[in-house]
Amino acid sequence: MGFLQEFKAFALKGNVMDMAVGVIIGGAFQKIISSVVGDVIMPPLGMLLGKVDFADLAVTLNPGAVASGAEPVLWKYGAFIQTCLDFMILALCVFLLIKLLNMLKLKQGAVVVAPTVDQTLLAEIRDLLAKEASDKTGK
Repeated sequence: MGFLQEFKAFALKGNVMDMAVGVIIGGAFQKIISSVVGDVIMPPLGMLLGKVDFADLAVTLNPGAVASGAEPVLWKYGAFIQTCLDFMILALCVFLLIKLLNMLKLKQGAVVVAPTVDQTLLAEIRDLLAKEASDKTGK
């Protein structure tokens, strides 16, 4: 099998297509979570901490450069804090989504299906054979 045919077989498998859809939806979901963190959670949190905007929290590593007119080098630890909060909320949302899907699968699996006529007959035959075998052995 040639390289192109192998690649085509791989790329058109259901799992690869499902993964591609998951990556695309995950990217959009990440934007939603970033907005929730940056626009909904962080402003009140910053206000509670004394009107602090986490994105603006930084330490200037070369304070002498500002006086000489050079561009300051900033250590933006606030952006890091915000990114960590983004991750934690995203991880929590994914966890809750997976937990919900698992609960739905369990409820779906709990549905009792009535046995077919063939299954009922086979069960009766099995029971008769087992009774006949136990009668022969005297048990």
